[in-house]
Amino acid sequence: MTKRKQESVEENDENITKVRLPMYIDQKLFDSFFYRVLLKRRVTQQTGKGKKHRYATMVLIGNRNGIVGIGEAKHEDSAIATNAAKLDAVKRLDWVERFEDRTVWTNMETKLGGTRILMRPRPLGFGLRCNPHIHEILRAAGIKDVSAKVWGSRNPLNVIKATLRMLQAGHMPVNMGDGLGGRGRKMSKGSGIMPLDNMERARGRKLLPLMT
Repeated sequence: MTKRKQESVEENDENITKVRLPMYIDQKLFDSFFYRVLLKRRVTQQTGKGKKHRYATMVLIGNRNGIVGIGEAKHEDSAIATNAAKLDAVKRLDWVERFEDRTVWTNMETKLGGTRILMRPRPLGFGLRCNPHIHEILRAAGIKDVSAKVWGSRNPLNVIKATLRMLQAGHMPVNMGDGLGGRGRKMSKGSGIMPLDNMERARGRKLLPLMT
């Protein structure tokens, strides 16, 4: 291996191990988070110059104590896509309400596309009996006693996004929908950073700063 190739390999290794975190997230706190790659697949985009192959990754991050988030990213390098998805998940961290710090408060049901999910609270020691993707999300959020059933399409993307839509604030309690009394939307497209007022209005609650 030549000297230039060795230098490029070392630079790639550094990019893989380092994740540039926002200023409000401490590195030690980030290292303590529960981390799991939920989905990793190879996608192809047809362009005028030919086919463009990339890796699409979805990453789950949580502190196992009521905070959880997922991130998505695409890149030609699988490791770089995973790191970018980690950073996206950090930006999307949000609080999950729990009853007795172990289960959900009430029966919850949602529908996303062709996927319908019903989630129920269970007694102490019941455990997690549910879809594997829902199981990982509940573990990351610190929920220990829940049963969940998936009907219709079991597309992992729909299952993951529908589960987070039920757990995170703005879609609780049942029939609250989008936090304003309406039905939860399938996907709301947006760009850039959402203002604080719009975020609070969409989630139906007051947001608190992470730095205290």
